[in-house]
Amino acid sequence: MQSLNSFILRIVCCFPLFIGIVYAAEQDLVERPEVRQFIDQMVRKHQFNDNELTQLLSQARIQKKIIAIISKPAESKPWYEYRPIFITSRRITGGVEFWRKNKEPLTRAYEIYGVPPQIIIAILGVETFYGRQKGDYRMLDSLATLAFDYPPRSKFFTSELEQYLLMTREEKIDPLTITGSYAGAMGKAQFISSSYRQYAVDFDNDGKRDLWDNNADAIGSVAHYLNVHGWKKGQPVASRVAVDATIDTTLLNNGLKPNASVSYLKESGVHIKDAVADDQQAALISLETKSEPEYWVGYNNFYVITRYNHSALYAMVVYQLSEEILAESNHNMAALMH
Repeated sequence: MQSLNSFILRIVCCFPLFIGIVYAAEQDLVERPEVRQFIDQMVRKHQFNDNELTQLLSQARIQKKIIAIISKPAESKPWYEYRPIFITSRRITGGVEFWRKNKEPLTRAYEIYGVPPQIIIAILGVETFYGRQKGDYRMLDSLATLAFDYPPRSKFFTSELEQYLLMTREEKIDPLTITGSYAGAMGKAQFISSSYRQYAVDFDNDGKRDLWDNNADAIGSVAHYLNVHGWKKGQPVASRVAVDATIDTTLLNNGLKPNASVSYLKESGVHIKDAVADDQQAALISLETKSEPEYWVGYNNFYVITRYNHSALYAMVVYQLSEEILAESNHNMAALMH
């Protein structure tokens, strides 16, 4: 009993020291030169109040687990592991239900921006499961962690932290209250701060841009983003193809942007069955399966989807989910008419 009392006494005596260590660690962020430089820049460039911004950033918490997660994104998985994450019966039926409940803004988005409803729905489905999984990381923590403790993308995320602080000031939102993804994406559409400022729209004209709880604003904002990045109404997205064994492999290493005409690809041993104009530009894509590679060609609209997330896997899963949602929706409509 005496040894236990001695142990408790030692803990109690050391407790103020422990609290002081934690407090000092929490204060360290705003004392770091790069953070001080950031604060000075925000004061000088955007007229933020020095004391207020210092006090705000002192409440940011560096999250080491964010560094671990961003170092191994889902897009690093092979296609045969990545696809089943998103192409599920629940996500397909959820997309059909979302379409039924939001038909008016989806139709209007198509009329204004030219983006089909199923593409918009699929992006919202992949990003947040139609708003169910918006992320629970505090945005200030995510952006501070990646801006100041993740050197490979420090420049980008420092800029996003700047955009976040501007966005919350403009939208009159408390920057401590917003949660999102580990990489600083927010709301149903998972816009990063710069995209929110530039592409978010008030699609129901209620006086505010709300991507967290307003489906109309999320729908309009996704459509606006794709439209600005070059979406072409009525144009194809992608085609499943076969290739000759002698195909020039350099065609597979030219990036995501369409870089060859359909006629050239055909001449090079790519067999495209879909009715596509010969002068249509496309990029040849190889997807890893458990056996032989799966080949596709992605057209301009496929590339536009990659502007949302710079990954062929992402764009392909959005496209395939959109096709599944469209097919299921048409099936349900046909069943109702009989």
